[in-house]
Amino acid sequence: MALSSFFSNAVAVDLGTANTLIWVKGKGVVLNEPSIVAFDRSNKHIIAIGHDAQAMVGKTHRDIKIIRR
Repeated sequence: MALSSFFSNAVAVDLGTANTLIWVKGKGVVLNEPSIVAFDRSNKHIIAIGHDAQAMVGKTHRDIKIIRR
């Protein structure tokens, strides 16, 4: 298999301040999510990202930290 076959699809990632976008050639925008993460301080695990994390803002206990860019 030729090395060029690994790069046959054009992909662009925009790590914006408010939203993260992923664009694929021929498909357009395939992901548009808020740039936000919910992190559990007690076990150091990410528990939600994007829309799911955004829905948690103001509704979590003190061990959950919401991180925005």
